Amino acid sequence: MDSDNIPQTLPRHSATFDPYTISEIRRAAASGIYDIRGGGAKRRVPHFDDLLFLGASMSRYPLEGYREKCATDVVLGNRFASKPIHLTIPITIAGMSFGSLSAQAKEALGRGASIAGTSTTTGDGGMTPEERGQSETLVYQYLPSRYGMNPNDLRKADAIEVVLGQGAKPGGGGMLLGQKISDRVAEMRTLPKGIDQRSACRHPDWTGPDDLEIKIEELREITDWEKPIYVKAGATRPYYDVALAVKSGADVVVLDGMQGGTAATQEVFIEHVGIPTLAAIRPAVQALQDLGMYRKVQLIVSGGIRNGADVAKAMALGADAVSIGSAALIALGDNDPALEEEYRKLGSTAGAYDDWQEGRDPAGITTQDPDLAARLDPVAAGRRLANYLSALTLEAQTIARACGKSHLHNLEPEDLVAVTIEAAAMARVPLAGTDWIPGGGGF
Repeated sequence: MDSDNIPQTLPRHSATFDPYTISEIRRAAASGIYDIRGGGAKRRVPHFDDLLFLGASMSRYPLEGYREKCATDVVLGNRFASKPIHLTIPITIAGMSFGSLSAQAKEALGRGASIAGTSTTTGDGGMTPEERGQSETLVYQYLPSRYGMNPNDLRKADAIEVVLGQGAKPGGGGMLLGQKISDRVAEMRTLPKGIDQRSACRHPDWTGPDDLEIKIEELREITDWEKPIYVKAGATRPYYDVALAVKSGADVVVLDGMQGGTAATQEVFIEHVGIPTLAAIRPAVQALQDLGMYRKVQLIVSGGIRNGADVAKAMALGADAVSIGSAALIALGDNDPALEEEYRKLGSTAGAYDDWQEGRDPAGITTQDPDLAARLDPVAAGRRLANYLSALTLEAQTIARACGKSHLHNLEPEDLVAVTIEAAAMARVPLAGTDWIPGGGGF
């Protein structure tokens, strides 16, 4: 046969050495350093999309929408605090620092959360007047870096969140590149301007849960036992971490899965450390149940919450509330396709979230450049966030009513099935169409 007439096969990409992996090898070979980026994990892992609700039909009785009440309120921190937090909705705003975000963005988060009747959180870098002034309920993060920490701000807060880890980087510290350390950020953090900063990965004054118990007592004394004390951990060993947080005296436990975002850290950390949010919830709930503390110590789940279905599924699995970060920034206007041309100039694209840490966000949200930050109208952005929070709440209520529930907290694992074996095993709910829960055993 004439070789010129033999059909040619198409080139085949390797599943192991795909084009992105090859580009990373070339980048590392050229630079000699690891890649640093913002955002959360981009790999596909089992998530809330792999679960479905069993709406009421013959064996269950649904509630009539718009006529029968489905409540959404939640109380956080009533274990020891004399002034627990009362929220209208169980969707809170996660900690994102001033430094990572502009002052305008922090103000907008406070405005939107207040309109919706929920809380926002400071993040690494201290409390800004804009954020405190516009946040009806503000949670102050107490981090290993201690940036901007002082007793006066602790007392100004409505709750304190002791951060032991973050879902995108459990066991590691974050990074703030020099481009974002402006005069104001440098002053608040007591850092030199324009120099890259790496946050500590552990607190300097304790080594374990016994020491943490002492620290929590100290924080309670500083705030006259008024403020709820949260403990936040990145999802790795959720059963034991939650149990130890309860032992240490936490009023609330925040559990952040690997889909949670970060302003900047090593990509190898983001993609290869931690466990999916879906896999973390049931062990955490089991720990609370085994200690007789379920619903007495509240559980907030974060990491990849996008819509009302995610909210409802997290609560059906046992969460008291959820927290959003990346989705809140998108609601403010970040990574808007209308700015695609400007993102391309940065070597990125709208929706990729690779260049948050570079400090050149054209939306004015993840930047310290005064001209770029001025593009964000915090009043208009706050209204967008409030609209988004309202839509999430309405969606979650719609699902709860369909399951016959008069409160979001009445959703339960029995209302769920999974469409993949992995999700069924992680969430400990049956595979759809069966009564089989893969794995069995403990946590």
